[in-house]
Amino acid sequence: MGRYVVERVKSGIPGFDDLIQGGFPKGTTVLVTGPTGSGKTTFAVQFAYKGAELYNEPAVIVTLEERAQDLRKEMATFGWDLERLEREKKIAIVDGVSAVVGLPSEEQYVLEGNLNTEDFLRYIYRVVKAINAKRLVIDSIPSIAFRLHDESRIREVLLQLNTILLEMGVASILTTEAPDPGRGKISRYGIEEYIARGVVLLDFVEKEVELKRYLLIRKMRETKHSMKKYPFEITEEGIVVYPSGEVY
Repeated sequence: MGRYVVERVKSGIPGFDDLIQGGFPKGTTVLVTGPTGSGKTTFAVQFAYKGAELYNEPAVIVTLEERAQDLRKEMATFGWDLERLEREKKIAIVDGVSAVVGLPSEEQYVLEGNLNTEDFLRYIYRVVKAINAKRLVIDSIPSIAFRLHDESRIREVLLQLNTILLEMGVASILTTEAPDPGRGKISRYGIEEYIARGVVLLDFVEKEVELKRYLLIRKMRETKHSMKKYPFEITEEGIVVYPSGEVY
């Protein structure tokens, strides 16, 4: 019997794939966690955008933190033209904010304000199929909980979401807040890291009175990876990881 070879999905983040044997395992769900301002949305959107742009892998971005039009503007600062890829049906952005805050939306894909769990998951499934997406981003898990008005149901929702993602076979990034990574609390609800097959922590460390960004791979199934903290920067062209940089 030949050796089992894991198919890999390129992250689109310079330097990062060197840390995970060439990319994320195909069809995997990765949790990107960290405190506010650590770069989670940028990391997730870069994965989606570069997948569509460089590797011809269409992507769905479900934005629950900011309106689609604001996300486009923010990402344009990196030179990423999301609108062009949307026109080419390589990216679909699902606006999950407008209805919740009571604003009208002119987007093609909009989540209604009062969707239940099943409808929410079904809608995402439909958009993935509509553009034959190979990648999916959901930003963020706490915002799903906020929509539910019942945080105790988040466990059930995440388990259902995980089942559907595995069934779809897309490579997915979910983002969540890490309230206190220094003390080991790396996700808001404590269940996110268990449903994900990979966990990437983005955080800051104080270095000579300056805050420096670092990345730590807490878990990645089917992958040999280091448990060191690697420096990264958010440059004019997005996130860059330095695998041979000074480890904190």
